[in-house]
Amino acid sequence: VPVLLLGETGSGKEVIARAIHERSPRSRGPFLRVNCGAIPSELIDAELFGHEKGSFTGATATRRGWFERADEGSLFLDEIGELPLAAQVRLLRVLQDGSFERVGGEHSIKVDVRVIAATHRDLAGMVQRGMFREDVWYRIAVFPIVLPPLRERYEDIPLLAEHFARRAAVRFGLKLQLPTPADCVLLSTYPWPGNVRELSAVIDRAALLGDGERLEVARALGVSTTTTALPASSPTSPLVTETDAPLLLSLDDVAKKHIEQALVAGQGQHMGT
Repeated sequence: VPVLLLGETGSGKEVIARAIHERSPRSRGPFLRVNCGAIPSELIDAELFGHEKGSFTGATATRRGWFERADEGSLFLDEIGELPLAAQVRLLRVLQDGSFERVGGEHSIKVDVRVIAATHRDLAGMVQRGMFREDVWYRIAVFPIVLPPLRERYEDIPLLAEHFARRAAVRFGLKLQLPTPADCVLLSTYPWPGNVRELSAVIDRAALLGDGERLEVARALGVSTTTTALPASSPTSPLVTETDAPLLLSLDDVAKKHIEQALVAGQGQHMGT
């Protein structure tokens, strides 16, 4: 059945979509991802359903669309809330009976595709406001899965941070350094607006800043070095008292400070030579 993944940006919707595909009888078939919000509205039909040669200016050859290429596999429609209403009409037919026509085509094409859709938007609210078709909503929301934001599952941070640290060591060719309990406490004080994707980026940055000697989690998060020491609390606890909480800068401020420090260091080296 179709699956609808609901969650904030960076919460891991594509990871879950791939897991659903890989653990299904369709795992031997293709898994294709389409970002519905990244396709120009005038090209959506051609991208999803393909087109015949000569069907429009620039169509110099027949092209299969995403549904046709995903036959016997799974098609991940990311950010489906961005799909225009006109495209939703054609999508409904595929969801109903698995058939469609290429742009400029005259023959119906039948496919066997499992649709996994995802969005960070309130689709139910969009249906009420007439911004998303109700019939399409019922078709794609047969099995909805809500992915909680990272700030609602702080207990997952130690395991996720360790996973990303191991991956960073391999990617960057560094000696493996795992997050300490103090690192995990520090990570649990951050609200993570970018969710798991942001945590991955912070651990990558911490690994690079530590150069294989340590994970520079504080620097990666932009924690002020003049703040008080972290309290001795559980590494999975999201609660830090207000008086003991480290001062967290925005990621833009972190990047700015890091660039400034690099410029100072580089200029000093130049002057020394």
